[in-house]
Order: sequence, then C-alpha cells, then structure tokens
Amino acid sequence: MRRVDLADGAIAGAVGSTALNVVTYLDMALRARPASETPEQTVDRVAGIAHVDLGSGAPAANRRSGLGALVGYALGITAGVGFALYARGRRQPLPMATGVLGAGVMTMTDGSITALGISDPRTWRRADWISDIVPHLAYGLTAAATWNRLRRPSRRGR
Repeated sequence: MRRVDLADGAIAGAVGSTALNVVTYLDMALRARPASETPEQTVDRVAGIAHVDLGSGAPAANRRSGLGALVGYALGITAGVGFALYARGRRQPLPMATGVLGAGVMTMTDGSITALGISDPRTWRRADWISDIVPHLAYGLTAAATWNRLRRPSRRGR
C-alpha cells in the first residue's frame, strides 16, 4: 500500500464527511428540525469512560459541541483510509463503493451510539431512519466518487 493511496483515502473521507454535513444541515433548514444532540452525548459518554473532565457550564458544552463535530470528521476520514486499504489503490464500481462507504460509516456511527447506550435504532421512526440514511448515502457517494477521481483511469479499452 502506497502512502499516497492512504492520503487519497483520507481526502475521500474528508470530502464525504463534508457532504454528510451539508445534507444534514440542509435537512435541518428545510424541516426546521434541531441539531442532533447525539455527537455531544457521545463525547460526554466517552469522556466519562476515559475519566476526562470537560469542565462545567458553557465551556464544557462548547467542548462537547466542538469535539462532537471533530469525532464525526475523524470517523469519516478513518473510514476513507480503511476503504483505501480495502480497495488496494484501485478504482471501485461506484454503486458498490457508495454502499460500502455509506453503510460502513452508518454502521460504525449507529453501532457506537447503541453500544454507549445513547440511542436504540430499533425504536427509531421512519423519519429518523431517513434522516440517518440520506446523509450517510451522501457520504458514501461523494467519498467513493472522490476516491475514483483520484485514481488513474484503467488502461483497458484504450
């Protein structure tokens, strides 16, 4: 595995994370729904497990908010690097790569909030699932398209 492939995976993951956030914020604007508290709750729970004091009051809330966003980007970038390892530097069929990346990040996110006792996806309504699936598909599609764009085209058929 070449370092450039891992860097390209990180870039693809960052682009996917940006797309996920854009779709999420667009959903919030269109439906006038509040931001999810799940990222902050995740940070709070992990900080408690790790015995890290985030402080109290507004400074702690600000730390949770900032760290929640950073954890999301870290997860998306890490998934892109993982995909680079899986893809071994080669372009991948866009539908398959979209599914692997989108479903993979969604599974990691939903699995972690379930394991931490923050939410139980089995209790979600249809609107909750749509609000979760659509941004993760946006992540998968843009990360996969970015990965493929950063790969050299195949010489077959030339």
